[in-house]
Amino acid sequence: MTLAFTIADLEHRVGQELAVSPWFEVTQARIDEFARATGDFQWIHVDRERASQSPLGGTIAHGFLTLSMLPMLTGATFTISDCTMAINYGLNKVRFTSPVPSGSRIRGRFTLAKLDKIAGGVQATWGVMIEREGGDKPVMIAESIGRFFA
Repeated sequence: MTLAFTIADLEHRVGQELAVSPWFEVTQARIDEFARATGDFQWIHVDRERASQSPLGGTIAHGFLTLSMLPMLTGATFTISDCTMAINYGLNKVRFTSPVPSGSRIRGRFTLAKLDKIAGGVQATWGVMIEREGGDKPVMIAESIGRFFA
């Protein structure tokens, strides 16, 4: 179920985890498509046979694939209902802290870290943690910035 917040709701929620996304499977087909789209064919991502002999035991998702899934995970999790336009403003920091083996399921946890008023709306800085089902630590930690206009 997608949660709906208003811009005014956000003003009172700084420092709080606001939403947790549904689980999403990272398939080998998605990894292969990402490799084709970006030209990143490093063997640990696409060579199943060679990767099976590695300490990881199989292929893993590109870190940037995990990062690129943020809009999808966000959209499946929450909306800002009184927003007429939202834009991705960038990232302050990103760390890929653990691998995502092919076939794993991941989800995002979203904490509103900061909220600043800007002309026509707000700029929200989100603490985002992507976790892998059954994993013992996050696979990605990021600080993502979005602008929401009323």
